[in-house]
This record gives sequence, structure tokens and C-alpha cells, in this order.
Amino acid sequence: MARDVLAAVENQRGLPLGQSARGSGAPGTPASARLDDIFEGADFIEIIRRDEGLSIPATSFVPQDVEPDHHFTITLDEGLTYLGQGVMYDGFLADGGVPGQTLRVTEGDIVKFTVVNTGTVPHGASIHAAYTQTSKYVGQIAPGETKSVTFRATVPGVYMWHCAPGGHAIPMHVLFGQYGMIVVEPKDKQYKLEQELGRKPDLTLYLLQNEFYTSGREAVDGHPAYTAFNGQPFRYIENPITAKPGDYVRIYYLNVGPNLVSTFHLVGIIWDYVYWQGHPDAWMPGGQTVTSGPSDSWVIEFRVPPDEGAYTMLSHSVGPTSRGAIGLLVADRNADTPKTVLADGPQWTEEEMTEKAANATRTISPFAPGTAGKGMAAAADRVVSYGPEVKEVVVEIIGNSYHPKVIEIEPGTTVTWVNEDVFTYLAGEFSGVHNAVGMRGPKRFATPLLGHGETGSVVFDESGEYDYICTPHPYMKGRIIVRER
Repeated sequence: MARDVLAAVENQRGLPLGQSARGSGAPGTPASARLDDIFEGADFIEIIRRDEGLSIPATSFVPQDVEPDHHFTITLDEGLTYLGQGVMYDGFLADGGVPGQTLRVTEGDIVKFTVVNTGTVPHGASIHAAYTQTSKYVGQIAPGETKSVTFRATVPGVYMWHCAPGGHAIPMHVLFGQYGMIVVEPKDKQYKLEQELGRKPDLTLYLLQNEFYTSGREAVDGHPAYTAFNGQPFRYIENPITAKPGDYVRIYYLNVGPNLVSTFHLVGIIWDYVYWQGHPDAWMPGGQTVTSGPSDSWVIEFRVPPDEGAYTMLSHSVGPTSRGAIGLLVADRNADTPKTVLADGPQWTEEEMTEKAANATRTISPFAPGTAGKGMAAAADRVVSYGPEVKEVVVEIIGNSYHPKVIEIEPGTTVTWVNEDVFTYLAGEFSGVHNAVGMRGPKRFATPLLGHGETGSVVFDESGEYDYICTPHPYMKGRIIVRER
């Protein structure tokens, strides 16, 4: 069942805000009534007391043993999901898909955020709604490990959470699919259209714009193969979102990116109010678009005109729109509102995934060779052939992948790998060093570990197919086909 359907069911059941089928969130004692107890004996108590007395919100720091109001669990791993249009995606996953679950809390709530690494490489988390240390608690989570961080959500808004294993791999895990939305609702303030109409929205839409890449080179250069709203290109063209004429709509919009700037627009709509980063005090009236760089966000409010028909929502940066970031809001007098649509990625049963994989036209992957199903492989995954006149072939290592990923050469050709990744600082996922180590083929081979700009070479004399990986990053895969023609 798609997660937006699950969200609607949860709404009808009346589950508390922050509680979902995958995370317990039953609120306890209000956080404000427990502050004295929470901070008793804490380090830096003078700073804490100062911050609690300011006119601006305190930071999110709380002792890690405090009882939370909400507890969410995020699972990070690697694997396959279905993007639509006959395309499978082999990348990094959050909660089994892209993006991960939508988290909702209220200003002042104490939140426990648990990350479970069920994958085969290090993962972690960065939580933009937390105004305090998070990486020391939920960074560098090894395969099979679980770590948690507890914080107080003190600033209302629309935020991003994403994988952060540490070191140079932080951007790679974001580029390759591990992120989601977290919303902190204002506690004592209402958004302005809610004040004017005197009621909650009829349609609450959590909308996350994201990108998919077929290679590390493409990811570093910011040229996505596909863009999407809530994890699936053309998701809301195939299944439009409906509302009644006259309905009050609130959109929690987040451009995850991670590369492109978006100018979100709804054809036929002028905003009533927009709120930068979703903060109720950062409001502006009117407007045709909201401009968002990666991790920028807005709350958008408007009324559906008293006229049935389709209203197209898109990024007016129209290149990405043509790759999937487009959808429909259909005004229909028979629409089922009020309702909520979450920003969670599509969810598929095991049987559905098996069927979709069997009928896929291609599988894409940012860090390994993709495959052609019933169609043709993506450009980044096609074999690059070199004739007998070529004595040396250079394979770049960039964006935690090999470029080209698959090469065909004549016997006696030298293959030289050059590490073009630059970010080799900070503790984390083995820094920005790479190598090439044969895992299958007529002979074994291995280059040294390579820093930025360094090279390693191997001569391939024997015909056959050689599959190889990077040992610090075993998800990075390449293939060499040696064939005399």
C-alpha cells in the first residue's frame, strides 16, 4: 500500500501527531512542565538558564536520558526500489524506499530519533530540526548497529533529515537517496489562513522534491536522470491529488535536491500566504512561486478556486520538471477531504517488486553498473569500447563510482584508475580514498589505495570479464571486458 494511503488511514483512526505504524509517538508529560527536572545537574547550566530566558527559542539540547514525547525509528540500508516508468533504482534506501518516512512533532516536544543500520556499509543521520549536536550520537553507525539521539524541537518549521555517516561520504549518501522530511508544528501560533478561516486545512500536503542519478559523475555535476515529488517521477500525474473547490490547502514543501534549485509553482494559483522555512513568523502574502535551493523549505497556503479542473504543480525550472517533478491537483466537488498526503516514498510489496523488476526496462545505480531489462541501459551504464589502437584507458573515480563503469578493451591494454574525488577530510566513511580490486575474472588484481589525483594501473593480457570493487566502499562496482576482435 502506498504511504499516502496509509497516512489517510492513520488520519481517520485519529492517531496522535507523531505516531505512525512505524514509530511510537504517544506523548507523555508536556515538555514545558518538566524542564526543571530535565536540566537538573546538567553541564553548562548557566548557559541553559540564559537561553531559557531569551525572547528567541532555546537550543534543542537536552540530556540524552530524558523521556521523549515522540520516538521515531529510521532504518537505513542499500537495495532496490521502483521509480516508475519501468525504472528500478539500486541505491541507498531509507525505510525501504526514497524518501523515508515523514516525521511530525509540535514545537517544544522532546524527540528521540533512532537509526537502525541494516545495510552493509556505515550510515548515520543529520537532523536539521535539531539545534544541537547530533553527529556525535548518530554519526558513523556501523552495519548492524543502532544509535539514538534525543533533542527538543524548539523552532517550528519544515526540515530535512538525511544520512550522515561522517567524512566525505555524507554528500554521497544524500545524493544516493537517504533523506526525508521532519515538520515541527508551531505550538502557540497559527498560520494566517487558518486564523482567517477559523479552521484547519482541508488538504494537508507534505511535498518533497528530489533527484535520482545514474552515476557518481552525474551526481557531482548535478545532472539528474530523473526528478520527483515524493520519490516517484510523475507520481501525481498518474495518481492526481484531489480537493473540492473552495478547499483550504496547506503544502509543507521541501526541496531536498540535493543539487538543483526549484521554483515551485501551481498553475492557476496565487499563494495567499507563504512562510520561509515553514516558520509562522517568516510570512509573506501572495506570490506565484517559491524559490528553494537544496534543503530550503516553505509552508504554502491557498484556497482552491470555485471551479472544477486540474491545477498543475511543478518546478518552473522546467528542465527538471520534464524529468518527473510535476503533478496534478484536481478540483472535484466529489473529492474526499479533509485528508493528509505524506512525503513518504512509494511502498511496494515483495510480490509487486518482483513483478516490476521482471518487467523493468532498466535498472539504474549511481555507484554500480546498471542493467538493461526489456529496454536499453542508461547512457552511464552502457559499455564503452576501445579498439586495438588504444594502449591505455583511464577510468576516473568520482562521486564514489567509476567512470566509465563498464569498459571493453583489447588484450594487452593498460587500465589506469585516477582518483578525482577531492573531499578527503574529517572522520567518517574511510575518507576519500579509493582503489580497484578484482573480485571475479581470469586473474586477481588490486591497485593501491589512492588519494586525490593519485593513480594505479593494471595490464590486462588475458581475455574474459573482470568485476571489481573499491574495498573501502564495496558498493562501488565496475567491470572490464577483455576481448580480442
